[in-house]
Parts: sequence; structure tokens; C-alpha cells
Amino acid sequence: GLGNGGLGRLAACYLDGLATCAFPATGYSILYEYGIFKQKIIDGWQTELPDDWLPGGRAWLVPVPDQAIEVHFDGEIYEKWEQNYHSVNHVNYKTVNAVPYDMYVSGYDSKGVSKLRLWSAESMSFDMNMFNQGDYAKAIGANNIAHSLTKVLYPNDNHLEGKALRLRQQYFMSAASVGDIVMRHMNVYGTLENLHEKVAIHINDTHPTLAIPELMRILLDDSGYDWDKAWNIITNTFDYTNHTVMAEALETWDVDLMQRILPRIYAIIVEINNRYCAHLMEVTGGDSEKVTR
Repeated sequence: GLGNGGLGRLAACYLDGLATCAFPATGYSILYEYGIFKQKIIDGWQTELPDDWLPGGRAWLVPVPDQAIEVHFDGEIYEKWEQNYHSVNHVNYKTVNAVPYDMYVSGYDSKGVSKLRLWSAESMSFDMNMFNQGDYAKAIGANNIAHSLTKVLYPNDNHLEGKALRLRQQYFMSAASVGDIVMRHMNVYGTLENLHEKVAIHINDTHPTLAIPELMRILLDDSGYDWDKAWNIITNTFDYTNHTVMAEALETWDVDLMQRILPRIYAIIVEINNRYCAHLMEVTGGDSEKVTR
């Protein structure tokens, strides 16, 4: 969970290698309060205890609260077309603040240093009015979502609440990281026209793949690009490493869950799929069975 598992070890190797070769690189992850678990054997059985690493680990972290990113969950989407311009309005969403904590990784026999930016989830607001009316659950609802997001790495997902939490965690990390990359790029260049020429985003396995529709959302909704221009920037910015082809390791998400928690991201994924299928129909000469497969 803290660089000891396969994916964590590989991510650590990326940062070590990039720093050793003096490439300017930033790694992104979540500032988990607890790692996967501490193992204790009691009467011959594995017992899982919380791996509370932060009391000592926090010594290596530098908080950067002025570079926090807002992440939006839930709510509804309203779309409209006006003179060929498509506008999207996301309302009634819950906001969680992603606060960055930086850890620096020095290269071997090199002046290079990589930065690992870890996101901590904090609530943006507290509804005093609702609390005073006795609706305590609603008043601290956003607070609870924020606190649970960065509590534990890999929460159990054999129930609906666990699946929802994992989906929120993955979007939280992806949206905060893409938001940070865009903010830093805009501070230097003032435009996203050249994002794909200056930035390479490498996503490590399936967990951060929501970064792709999230950057599409920023290009389409926040920046006013048309679909083809945005997709060209996307396809020339992202790289992806897949570590296994076992079906159980390739995540799938329930449509209703995705639609409820990430309504705009869901709509973008549907459109990506529609356009991909239309392209395949062209290149296969209308072979719908092959396209479906």
C-alpha cells in the first residue's frame, strides 16, 4: 500500500528513475491515512489491523494548501445547444477540496529530484442552518464523504457502499491531478493549445483512467474546445500501462453508479464509445457483430 505492493513498487521505480535521469517529473497519488493493513497472526489466523503510517510519515510531507483543487461529485447535468455551441451546467453537486502534500524523491548520483504530490480530501463547507434544524446527517454529509475518501487504501468493495467509495477515490485522485497539471500549464503558457506538446500524462493501470474523460470535460466545458480538437489533445497527451489482461483485474463499473456519482464524466464516456463504434463500423464495412465484439 505504501510502495510495497507491485503497483506501488513500480510507481516508486518510475519516480526514482526519472529523478536519476533528471527528468522534471511529478507523481500523483492519495494521502491515505491508513495503508492496506498491518498483518498480525493470532492463533494461526491472519488478523488485519490498521496500518497507521502518518504519525511518522508526515515528517516527509510539505503541505501546499494554496494549490488546492475543487472536486465535484453527484448532482445533475443540464445541456443546451445555442447557435452550434454546446453548453453544460452541472448543478447541486457536492464539493470536496483536494489539498496537496508534497514528498520529494532524490535521484541516484544525480541532481534530479522528482515530486510526489499526495492529495488529502477536506470538506469545503458545513451547513449550519441544516445542523440547527436537526438534520445532522445532511449537515455533515459532505464532511463524511471527504473524510472517508482518504481514510483507507483499497476499501472492501464487495458491497455497494465500498464500490461507490472506490469510484469516488479514483475520480478524486484523477480530477485533482489533472486539475493541478492544467493549472500549472496555464500559469506558464496561458493556453491549452500546446498542452500535448509540453505535457505527458502516464496513467498506471486502470485506477486513474478517469483522468481521460476529466481532461475532456475541462477542454469541452471549461475551455470551449470542440470535440475533435479536444480529442486530438487528449490522444497526444496520455500514455497507459496495463499490468495484466486478467478479467478480474480490469475494472468495470455499474452504469447507474457512474451516472449518479459522476454524471458529466458518464456522458463523456458514452460519447467516446459512440464515436469509437461509429469509426469501427466504417473500417469494418458495417460489420456490427465485429464492432460489438
